[in-house]
Order: sequence, then structure tokens, then C-alpha cells
Amino acid sequence: MSIDTGINTGINTGIDVTVVGGGLGGLTAAIACAEQGLSVRLHEAHRTLGGRARSTPGPFVANDGTHVWYSDGEPYRWLAERRLVQPCSAPSLGELRRFRFRHGGRIRARPPVALLRMIAQRRLAAPVDEPFGDWAERRFGPVAARAGAGLVGVITYTADPGRLSAAFVWERLLRATAPGWPAVRYVHGGWQAMVDRMAAHARRLGVRIATGERVDALPAGPVIVATGLDAARTLLGDDGLRWPSGRAALVDLGLRAHRRDPFVVSDLDEGGFLERYSLPDPGLAPPGHALVQIELPAHADEPVPAATARAEALADLALPGWRDRVAWRRTAFANQRTGAVDPPGATWRDRPAIGRGGGVWLAGDSVAAPGMLGEVSVNSARTAAAAAVAAVRTAAAAR
Repeated sequence: MSIDTGINTGINTGIDVTVVGGGLGGLTAAIACAEQGLSVRLHEAHRTLGGRARSTPGPFVANDGTHVWYSDGEPYRWLAERRLVQPCSAPSLGELRRFRFRHGGRIRARPPVALLRMIAQRRLAAPVDEPFGDWAERRFGPVAARAGAGLVGVITYTADPGRLSAAFVWERLLRATAPGWPAVRYVHGGWQAMVDRMAAHARRLGVRIATGERVDALPAGPVIVATGLDAARTLLGDDGLRWPSGRAALVDLGLRAHRRDPFVVSDLDEGGFLERYSLPDPGLAPPGHALVQIELPAHADEPVPAATARAEALADLALPGWRDRVAWRRTAFANQRTGAVDPPGATWRDRPAIGRGGGVWLAGDSVAAPGMLGEVSVNSARTAAAAAVAAVRTAAAAR
């Protein structure tokens, strides 16, 4: 379905701001604009909201990839102030004791000492213009460099983070290993529950949400385009809207529970990650069962079946007898839709700009805003919303 002709032709429909895309960025932008008193209409092409923040329906509730929030980030605080991520929880001490590492082909209780020594140098600044692998190996040695790259594989969806900007990888490595109680937060009920709360909050603010409506032509401004870069490139007719992203195999398993199953396995060898999400949130799986999600970055041009097989090999090491315990299973492949990764010589400021001119702004996880993964969507959406609000008020004052 296309949107109504009134918006496409610029006829006044009483809408101050149009938001294209109903994922995390689009919902954030709509809420931020509506909180400032603007009338907002949001269009989502899919019949359900959420984008990559969707979760499967029960009885096994799996996110679209391994999703968590970091409570030390402004996006989490913004959502929490509005009670949009609650209920959520941090990992318990008992769960942390079940954290494991794959290193040297084995599952171990502790990471290599070289990695611990590296991340202890928290005051050290990494260069923007040098690959992380070269910089880390020179400073800390090959074991630390490889393990550090492996640890951030889950955050970058990239099989070789060592080729990315040292500053980009180092920031994420330090963030993921911050001292003190973990900043990680698990949204109970899966991220779809958060999406549903965001949508309900937006509607209470007066946002008009239309699902199953694909926008084929750019509406009259102001417009916030909160889609992936591929869709934005087509809608805006701008071939320059490109930035590198990752690719990874995703394997979700609903298993009969086993007492020996770990909570998390961080794959320092291959950058993968295995997490039993039903441990902090038992409601994600039926009684007596566990929900496990696996992410394993794929090498350049690696066939999907080969990457999936490597993800299953991680499960072979971490989950005893898992193949005989499967009650539900889902596989997927995330290709160039996992957020921006910055090559040497580039920072987030070099990504496609939020402001596109002519009353158009971008929001999403691959544009010029700071943060990790979904945080980029929230930060860019709030920046776009602030600019749209200012533009509407300036136009109103001029009239």
C-alpha cells in the first residue's frame, strides 16, 4: 500500500513531521517530535513495527540477533526515563559465574592474561587512521590483539575487526569490559516488548502510526527518513548514502534445559557469541527449556551454509548434546544490515550526515551519530527530531 496522495503531493494534511520507518530510530524520532507538541505521522512498510528490534512470537521469544542495552549510555537513559525498557535486568552474580570464553579451540572459564593486561590500559587512546590489529599487536602482542578483536566481533558483526579503525574497535572493547557491575541490560519479554511500549507511548502523544504502508516517493517536508541506507538511497535518489556494515550467521535454539549449559560464551577465536537469554529472563522459553541465541560473523564472501555450520560448531563446544535437545530452531543471515563499522581513517562523523537539506533528515544505525549499534539509531533520531522541531517552529514564526 502507498501513502495517501495528500502527503506525496505536499497538500496540507495537518501533519508537522512525517517519519518514514517504524523501527527503533523511527519510533524514537516520532516520540521526540511529539513530545515537543508537533503532529507526527509515521509510516512503516512492514505490517508490524520494530525493524531489527522485532522478536519472534512465543513460546520461544528470540530477538533479531543478540540484543542488549548498555545502561551507561544516553540512549538507555532516555528510554528508561520514559519507562520504555522496563522491566529489564542486569546479569546476576550467578549468571556471571557461568560466563565462558572460547580461546585456542577450547571453552575456558577465563580469558587469556594478555587480553586482561590490554584492557587494563584504559587511559590509552587508539589512533583513528591505523587498523586495530596492527596497533594492538604492536602495543600488546598477537594474542591480545586477536582476543580483543574476537571479543568485539559480536558488537561489530565483523569476522575481522582487526582491519577496522583502532579507535573504533578500542572504544567498543573498553565499553564492553568496563569495570564494576556490568552495564548490560536485558529487556524482559524481548525487544518486541520494548517496541510495543514505544508504539503505545507514541500513540498516547498523538502520533498517527500507519503500518503496511510503503512510501514510494519522498513526502513533503519536514521528513525524517528512519530506514536502512539501501531504502533511504532509493527514496532520496542519493547514491552516496553508503557505509560499510557487517555480515553474520544467526542461529536461535530452543532447547530442553541442561544444568551444564553456560550463560554466555564469548568466542575469542572467531568473534562469535553464544548467549542463553532465558537465564536472566525465563519467560523467553517454556518451562524446562532454554532460549539460546548465537551470532558468528561471516568472512568476506563466505557462503551462508558455511558460516551457519561454524556457528553450530560453537554450539557443539558449548552446549552438551544440544542437537538431541532441540525443540525449536531458527536460522538467519544478517548481511550489511548490522550498523556502521568505521574503517581506518574514518569516524562516525564521516558517515552519511543526518541533515540532508530541504527539510529532510536521516536516522538509523549507519549515519553520523555516536554510540554502539542500536544506540546510533536513538542518538541520530533524537538529533533529527530536534532539527525538525526547530525547522517547524522557525517556519511557524515566519508566518
